[in-house]
Amino acid sequence: MTDHQPRPERVRIPRDAADDYTPEAVAERHRFVEERTGARLDHVTRASFDPHLAAGNVEQFLGVAQVPIGLAGPLLVNGEHARGEFYVPMATAEGTLVASYNRGMRLLHEAGGVTTTIVNDHMQRAPAFLFHSAREARDFDHWLESAFGDVKAAAEATTSTGRLQEIERYAAGRILYTRFNYTTGDAAGQNMTGKATQAACRWILSQRPEVEQFFLESNFATDKKSSQVNMLRTRGKKVIAEATIPDELFRRVMRSDSRLMYRARQVSNLGGFMSGVNNNGAHSANGITAMFIATGQDAANVAESSAAYVYAELRDNGDYYYSITIPSLIVASYGGGTGLPTQRECLEVLGCYGTGKVEKLAEIVAATVLCGELSLGSAIVAEEWVDAHDLYGRNRS
Repeated sequence: MTDHQPRPERVRIPRDAADDYTPEAVAERHRFVEERTGARLDHVTRASFDPHLAAGNVEQFLGVAQVPIGLAGPLLVNGEHARGEFYVPMATAEGTLVASYNRGMRLLHEAGGVTTTIVNDHMQRAPAFLFHSAREARDFDHWLESAFGDVKAAAEATTSTGRLQEIERYAAGRILYTRFNYTTGDAAGQNMTGKATQAACRWILSQRPEVEQFFLESNFATDKKSSQVNMLRTRGKKVIAEATIPDELFRRVMRSDSRLMYRARQVSNLGGFMSGVNNNGAHSANGITAMFIATGQDAANVAESSAAYVYAELRDNGDYYYSITIPSLIVASYGGGTGLPTQRECLEVLGCYGTGKVEKLAEIVAATVLCGELSLGSAIVAEEWVDAHDLYGRNRS
């Protein structure tokens, strides 16, 4: 647009200030978008639930995105919270994805299942405090350690389930960066930790007037972004899934073998190192995203949750040990989008809806990821990957 051209009038999307989720308010938006764009909305508008149920999840409600859901399983999990067989709903538009995970679940089922372990649990908010000089920042660092009990009390006064575990501290110039680490119960906890940390920082500021400037989030929590600090220190759940698979199973089920799988793993490790990826595995984002959409997780958290470390061993007897560590898996069994009707049903299929179920869900997600890694890896070494996508992954309509 050149300077002399008139600015187009901004036409606002219709809203009802009294109740924006009534059928009338939604229908007005349907008419508006069809008139403004020329598109016809036949499927977007066919929600199977009362739009009022979406209040708190979406604004200016227009309709629903109907993503196909496939079912993979049975997935056999030997976890501390998830035990037994599970049928896993996966929402995706990528052909072969569900079939691939299903094949990996068969392999691991015959191998005795996937063992899962949660080794850490943290959700952060990362305030930064600015001072006149580095010395004042250093003094504040020491004080903050001694005042932890009072800071913890101020933070936890805002929540019935959040618990402040520790405050990491990192000095740079005249700034002290911090990471307030919480456990958050069955919620993912980003909003919870924001509110709690704001209350804690207000108390801190009342005690330390030498703080020149304070920012509630300094980008050190790296929300919705993968980072090395969270891969090492955890954001969400740090979960490990592992299994040992006999060579005979690879040959019979996957038409590959453990020695070739291990050689390919070495090549993949070097390729990942050379390219600088945050994941030396194959495609954990596929399974995680499909499960996140099906179960009402915040899909943007895939940016962090898909980071992973793969470690494998070829045993002397030909068995193949394979593990994947997911250091920042952010999931919830309650709150957010988990209560929407479709997403709640998918969580109920897994037995993971409601309080006391988030660790179980995290273990099922990690076990599913492991199955997908082994399935894709086998398809690559058996030279079946392209053929599978050609058979299942092309929409010919």
